[in-house]
Amino acid sequence: MSEQVNVLARVVRWRRTGARTFAFAARVDGTWWVLRLNDFPHHPLYTLFVDRHVVGDVEDVSSRAPAWDLDAAERPSLTDEQRDEVLALTRGLEPYGSEVGRPCEGDWCSCAGDRM
Repeated sequence: MSEQVNVLARVVRWRRTGARTFAFAARVDGTWWVLRLNDFPHHPLYTLFVDRHVVGDVEDVSSRAPAWDLDAAERPSLTDEQRDEVLALTRGLEPYGSEVGRPCEGDWCSCAGDRM
């Protein structure tokens, strides 16, 4: 049986992507962790993807995942090559709910995810 990892407790060195929807990404243990910025407050603030697979929604990074520190002033950006890789990996996952086959098309959609 595999051991479950608490992703919210991991220290992650997020980097800016320069993209609006997928604003932050990090290379963790050889995989891309990517945060999608959602249409808050209609949806959770972020959704975490690990190599295109949805892990869950994150409502409040500062209290739920304090080790992530998204507000670091000197946060470096991804290289152009890394950015292209991350955006290719997340293509088609822009709308909230698209990861479960029900992309939200408005403020009152019936999208549901796993909240963290």
